[in-house]
Amino acid sequence: MNKKYHVKLNELERKAILEEMEKSETPKTIRKRSNILLQVDETLGKPATQEEISKRCGVSDVTVYQTVKDYDTQGLTYVLRRREHEQPPRKRIVTGEKEARIVALACGEAPNGYAKWSIRLLRDKVVELQIVDAICPETIRTTLKKHN
Repeated sequence: MNKKYHVKLNELERKAILEEMEKSETPKTIRKRSNILLQVDETLGKPATQEEISKRCGVSDVTVYQTVKDYDTQGLTYVLRRREHEQPPRKRIVTGEKEARIVALACGEAPNGYAKWSIRLLRDKVVELQIVDAICPETIRTTLKKHN
């Protein structure tokens, strides 16, 4: 079967990949892509199949294919870049003023019949006061934890 994309690393590229993998702050995804490139390199002999490499690296066959394709068409710097989203996947429910109101509510007096605020009690009160339409207890907990 004819391969459409090929990886032939030169010494500088191989050295750059190894240096990137040695850094402690390198993200896991870049480490995996680096490992894929080293295993697919054709200058060291016949590489293993995509299925074997995907099992060794703990990624899917598609990831191996895309990494090889990106290297062949875009180059090494493109493959080893950190991909960042322009916007986060989801907008935050609690920001700024809402966060301050939740913290102020939690710092205030507990309702009659309760010794202190519970997270579920806070959640119900936040919805009752229409600070937000709906909120889960985990969001309340992380908001309070952030403000100690």
